[in-house]
Order: sequence, then C-alpha cells, then structure tokens
Amino acid sequence: MVRLRHLWLALALWGAVHPMAHLLTWFRDEGVSPDGLFAAWTQNAAVRGLSWDLMISAVVLTLWILAEVAVRRNCWALLAIPATFCIGLSCGLPLYLWFRSRPV
Repeated sequence: MVRLRHLWLALALWGAVHPMAHLLTWFRDEGVSPDGLFAAWTQNAAVRGLSWDLMISAVVLTLWILAEVAVRRNCWALLAIPATFCIGLSCGLPLYLWFRSRPV
C-alpha cells in the first residue's frame, strides 16, 4: 500500500506540473486573459465536450470528497478541492487518493 501511496503523490505532482507547463506556454503566447482562456475552452464542439467532461468530473470529485470527509473526518483531504479547481482534475484526484490512502 505504501508504494501505491507514493504513486498517488507522484501522479498528483505530474498532474500539477505537466498541464501547468502547457497553460503557461499558452499564457506566454496568447497573454494572460481570462476571456481568451474561456474562448479557447469553447472554441469548438470537441473542446467544449472535453471542458464540460472535466468540469462535471471536478464537481463529482468535490461531492465525493465532502461526503467522505464528513464520515472519515480526514479534513486534510479537503485540500484536494482547491487543487482540483485551481490546478486541475489531474492533480486533485490523485492528491485526494493520496490523502485517502494514509494509514488510519
């Protein structure tokens, strides 16, 4: 279980760094513009579908975290919520699994 726990943390770090590198490249090329970023998220049907998929999954993860924190009282797991919405689902989900897999 310890190896799996280390894997969750490594995936959370990768999920933070790799997508952020692409986002920072986009900001460098296009400028820091929330309107431009929103326009990119809604550029065509494929991108809109992917954007909605990620947003819905982030909401589902948030509800799951809140439900489990209420039962397990693992308040540190709440840190995965801002990680999900500020960094991305690719960071927030493995981060939550890392918090959840700690020995009780």
